[in-house]
Amino acid sequence: MRETITAALKHATKAQDKRRIATLRLMSAAIKDRDIAARTAGKTEATDAELLELFAKMIKQREESEKIYAEAGRTELAKQEGEEIVIIREFLPKQMSGAEIEKAIADAIAKTGAASVKDMGKVMAELKAGYAGQMDFGKASALVKAKLG
Repeated sequence: MRETITAALKHATKAQDKRRIATLRLMSAAIKDRDIAARTAGKTEATDAELLELFAKMIKQREESEKIYAEAGRTELAKQEGEEIVIIREFLPKQMSGAEIEKAIADAIAKTGAASVKDMGKVMAELKAGYAGQMDFGKASALVKAKLG
């Protein structure tokens, strides 16, 4: 994943795509920060699953900012956030549809043997292990809670 982002950054630099360059540099810096945190925890570097989680968090932050800017009438800033979301999403796996998420949740509940809301942590851990970067875990959490509750 690191090599893909580096290659994309080189390509964007050659094309002089300023928005893409800035976003890819932000992503590279976030990766380096996560790698440093991983080294202090005793690992060599962050895993691809951790990076997917990081990028999903970056997208969520930008979606919130985009909404706030749009409500405040700052359309140019909202547009900028939207462009960054599109660029970051290029590096995430294809997002699951609602039906696929429902099936994954049902499979995770069956696999973990979850029976009540107390078992929700097991189900969420199973989903995060198998579907990092492919679903919004905030929404998935609400669905799991509804099924177990």
